[in-house]
Amino acid sequence: MTADYLSIVRHYEDCLAQFGDSHRGVDWPNAADAERRYQVMLDLVRPSATDKTLLDFGCGASHLYQYMLEHHVPGLQYAGLDASAAFCSLSQQKYPHNQYFCIDVLAEPEGLEEFDYVVMNGVFTEKRELSFEAMFEHLRRIVTLVFNKARCGIAFNVMSKQVDWERDDLFHMPIGDLTDFIAKSLSRHYVVRNDYGLYEYTVYVYKERN
Repeated sequence: MTADYLSIVRHYEDCLAQFGDSHRGVDWPNAADAERRYQVMLDLVRPSATDKTLLDFGCGASHLYQYMLEHHVPGLQYAGLDASAAFCSLSQQKYPHNQYFCIDVLAEPEGLEEFDYVVMNGVFTEKRELSFEAMFEHLRRIVTLVFNKARCGIAFNVMSKQVDWERDDLFHMPIGDLTDFIAKSLSRHYVVRNDYGLYEYTVYVYKERN
């Protein structure tokens, strides 16, 4: 597909310009729900005797890292990645000790380094003007690329089909279609999280079984 997906990046930059460094600045309507997503993303990480590296892919304003600090999450070395220069600049100003990558991984796949875990919170929940087919192809390309760079596993969320109504600008993904892709192309070791009360679900995909 073409770089039509960059319209999604521009949308989030518009949110940042309008609402600033807040949950609305990354287009989450509710702060409490946003925090719930951060915990679900971190639940990807399996217990380990050694510290692990974590890449926050589509890090935005690094609110996941802020959550980790506030809740004293141990054992993870955080890094962020975003295709938006505005968000990368904001995150680097806030947390200059963190490593940040300002790249479009589809245009520069060689810029994506290896990490133990990669989380993609909100990267695939909005499709904006893209068609369903174009957004699904966009997801497949990024998830495949990212999974190949993850030593342990990845997590990402999409909007559910089990809703009262669907919004045209959101990416409502049938679970069966998504798990077919995961099992055939990535790994048979996956978990679907649909237990945290939001109109979405999160998928963990692991390299090995627990």
